Amino acid sequence: MHSLFSRRTSGMSKLAAGGSVLLLAATALLASSHSDAPLIKQDPSANLTDVYAFIGLKSNSTTQVLNIIVNVHPFCEPGDGVMYDRFAGDALYSINLADPNTGALIKSYNFQFSSVSSAAGNYKNLGTILSYGRGTAIGSIETVGDARQNYTQSYSVTEFDASNSQSTVLGSNLLVPPPNVGEKTTPLYNNASGIPVSGAATFAALDPYTAQTIYTLSNGEVAWAGSRDDSFFADTAGIFDLLEARILGPDGHGQTGNGIDGFKGYNVLTYAIQIPLTLLPAAIQYNDAFTGKSHGIGVYASVSRPRIELRSTSGDPVTSGPWIQVDRLGNPLFNEVLVALQDKDNYNRDVPTDDAAKYAKYATTPELPVLINAVFGTGFATTGRADLKAVFIPDVLRVDTTTGPVPLIGQTGNRLSGLGGDTTGGKWSGWPNGRRPGDDVVDIALTAVASGPSYASIFLLGDNINANDHPYNYVFPYIATPNAGPTNRKDP
Repeated sequence: MHSLFSRRTSGMSKLAAGGSVLLLAATALLASSHSDAPLIKQDPSANLTDVYAFIGLKSNSTTQVLNIIVNVHPFCEPGDGVMYDRFAGDALYSINLADPNTGALIKSYNFQFSSVSSAAGNYKNLGTILSYGRGTAIGSIETVGDARQNYTQSYSVTEFDASNSQSTVLGSNLLVPPPNVGEKTTPLYNNASGIPVSGAATFAALDPYTAQTIYTLSNGEVAWAGSRDDSFFADTAGIFDLLEARILGPDGHGQTGNGIDGFKGYNVLTYAIQIPLTLLPAAIQYNDAFTGKSHGIGVYASVSRPRIELRSTSGDPVTSGPWIQVDRLGNPLFNEVLVALQDKDNYNRDVPTDDAAKYAKYATTPELPVLINAVFGTGFATTGRADLKAVFIPDVLRVDTTTGPVPLIGQTGNRLSGLGGDTTGGKWSGWPNGRRPGDDVVDIALTAVASGPSYASIFLLGDNINANDHPYNYVFPYIATPNAGPTNRKDP
């Protein structure tokens, strides 16, 4: 099947009303996981948006690592002072390693953050309205947690081994850098005009706030957490304006990149870990959807809340009880695009080992081509979609850990992964072999929906947004520098 994906065919004449088909498909595929289920939409600080997992090198070394980066809290407004968005102090943010065949949990890295409450001891000065700036001195923040930074959030990372149910604290009192308040408060994120600087090619080129808060844990993993630019890109505004024609572009199938990024100008919260391959479980054999026999690991993220929260009129809420999972995410698009409303909240509560029994039907008999065919008279396959099942069930990112480091988007990597001829060690360099920042998962998924399950002809379809609004960094934590409030723009 890999050889089929390396072919190119115009093929658009075979699509009835091809442009409209693209638009309908793009309407469903508008976000990786920003609005995937009714209940989690009401809990933004626990709402996962994107998971990335890819093989790279540890900074300033030749050590091969598995990078896992998780974005949470969609649509953070950069200018939303004076509190700004923070990780929830009563949530457990997890990065999970799993069997790529069954989804069974092998190991978790759990991030737990300090309280955001004004009654907690994370503030230097409670006699001011400012959270960032005016701690015990007035002026720009020069070092994370210095006298001028009032609120400083911290976190711990704990490793959980599912084989023996043992937990080990790998790091504690790790600092979260401040958000990009602006040139006067957090100047080291920005250039002289207050515009965030991104695209660092070396560790030394990272902004100081980010570099200061990259921590090596006790076992040798590297962790980071903080505010970042939203790394996802799609033309949501055009889609929801009654399918604005700009999405098509002059070539008729959304490949020109002339759309408008609906995620431009927003931030997310990111937590990330870099794991030396020597610390990973032994590579597990599995069948890659497009390249056959592979060896590696499965990855997914989850967020949990305490079972009980007791609110009071005289103090902060008090939580108790075991952790209850409220959200999870592996591959982009699955819950948001394929799972029906009746199961969206159920999916977020479940674990990947349940996927084959409960959710495989949404991949093998997807609703999306049914709707397209009914409206536009096309003949997209609506049943027997073993190709989609192979990608999404169980819903973990499968990463071949034997390929060596993959090229990054913005350097030599291709946004269409294997569709663009971008392979490493005989495997696709990006999604669905893991996922890199900048993999155009919307275009890859649209092409798969239109071309499968036989892939006898390949139709390259897209939403006319081909890149993020900011360049990614090319070293850990990779996601672009957060947008600054005072200079933030969301128009083209």
